[in-house]
Amino acid sequence: MNKLVDIKLTEEQREIVVGLLLGDGHLETRTNGRTYRLKVEHSEAQLDYVLWLYDVFKNLCVQSEVYRRVRSDGRVSVGFTTRTIGSFRFYGQQFYTDDKKRIPPTIHKLLTPQGLAIWFMDDGSRKSNKHKTYNIHTLGYTKTELEMISEKIENLFGIKVTLHRQRNDSWRLYIGSNSASAFTKLIEPFVQKIPSMWKKLVNEMPKK
Repeated sequence: MNKLVDIKLTEEQREIVVGLLLGDGHLETRTNGRTYRLKVEHSEAQLDYVLWLYDVFKNLCVQSEVYRRVRSDGRVSVGFTTRTIGSFRFYGQQFYTDDKKRIPPTIHKLLTPQGLAIWFMDDGSRKSNKHKTYNIHTLGYTKTELEMISEKIENLFGIKVTLHRQRNDSWRLYIGSNSASAFTKLIEPFVQKIPSMWKKLVNEMPKK
């Protein structure tokens, strides 16, 4: 039996995978859902974040370092892809239906503070430099899915999340002033490890 195919994920890897799949991470299968590989890619400005994620998953990766890719429009991306393993199958079954990503109804059993922090680092931002409120950009999810996870987040963490409609009729999550401090306190132990993400959260670079 191939030990690489059946290698178990650590608790940290499992929590982070959930956040990545809510955000910009992707699972890909070439075995009709029997095994999957994880793909992570971000802009070069977030290299410190990608390097941190790579360090978490490097025991599952083939390449010895993250890749750098110049897109057709001149923008530069950095990322990595894991090996194809069976341990991602559960998450593929939860987060994908007919190759389309979804928020699983069981998200309340999977989402942890670290997972929420990863989702913010992937897709979150301050509303503006003048505000201490936050958005999580959620293009691609339905309003019903976002209403469901908003309720789950409030039940799990006591953080009130509302939906804001966008110009293209999509929706994003909004953490208002009543919950912003609690949200910051919940995710900052994870975000503060990564300078570019800490700046995203508190609008300043971490102190050395």
